[in-house]
Amino acid sequence: MNTSNTPVATEENVKGTKNNKNAIIAALAVALIAMAGYLFYDKSKSNTIIDQQDVKISTISTEKSELQSSFDASLARLDSMETVTNSLNEDLAGKNKEIAQAKVEIRNILNKKNATASELIKAKSLIAGLNSKIAGMEQEIAKLKDENRVLGEEKNVLLADKAQLNQELTSTKEVKDQLEKKVDIASTLNASNINITSVDVRKNGKEKSSTTAKRVDKFIVSFDVANRIIQSGNTDVYVIVIGPDGKPVSSGSQASGSFTTREDGNKIYTAKLPVSLETAKTKNVKIYTAKLPVSLETAKTKNVSFSFVPGENFKIGDYKIQIFQNGFLIGQGTRTLKKGGLFS
Repeated sequence: MNTSNTPVATEENVKGTKNNKNAIIAALAVALIAMAGYLFYDKSKSNTIIDQQDVKISTISTEKSELQSSFDASLARLDSMETVTNSLNEDLAGKNKEIAQAKVEIRNILNKKNATASELIKAKSLIAGLNSKIAGMEQEIAKLKDENRVLGEEKNVLLADKAQLNQELTSTKEVKDQLEKKVDIASTLNASNINITSVDVRKNGKEKSSTTAKRVDKFIVSFDVANRIIQSGNTDVYVIVIGPDGKPVSSGSQASGSFTTREDGNKIYTAKLPVSLETAKTKNVKIYTAKLPVSLETAKTKNVSFSFVPGENFKIGDYKIQIFQNGFLIGQGTRTLKKGGLFS
């Protein structure tokens, strides 16, 4: 009889041990398969998330790029209008300020490296608003350009009218000047009936006509002046007495001076005579039902006379009297003084 405690390896015990080992191996295999499946699933899920993120990043990048292109196009439109907007009225000043603020916000978003989708949506909205404002400004600019074109055309018409008016005014002024010159010349007085009397003044005061030089004390010159169109008022008549030596003779009683002629420049006068003139009188006629003849009075003839006493004795020879008015020689006459006889 064996009394030892050492287990006896029987066939049944060996078979049980082998079955347990196989069970453990099988469990480990299942666990490994399960772990491999989980790892494969987890990796697949991670890849899917990564792919989705890549798609999202790509979409955001594309949208950001498109927004940048849209913003650049908006800025280009603004730049093209810069020279025009500088001359717009104050109504566009507020829009320019809003546009400047929108540009700053859009730039801030687009310059971010990690701009979020919401920020890009905001940028997109801002660019849309910016384009709307730009479109409005373009319409206003187009309107202003059209108005400027119309104003330019009207200005050209006005300039042409002004040039024509200036030309007409110049022509009118020339005609007016010519007419005034003609009227001025035509209004010059006419001298007629020129009479030169050489007078011998006796000691008793009596006067007697004489042609003897040594007996003549003075000249009495008289003449008539008249003109149909001259205006009423006063005018000056200048008389020049030229002695036998061809030089003007001054008067002993009147101060001489000079005046301007139309053809010969300045001349020294012997006497300056103010003459008062009257124009034609108008006949007042009341018209009823008949055609009435109207008679007008012509300008009255004015007689002018003056005495001339030289500062020295009269000389033998011809004394020429010249009468000027309005710068023109209007009449002249000659008086000859002789030597006289032995008893003259």
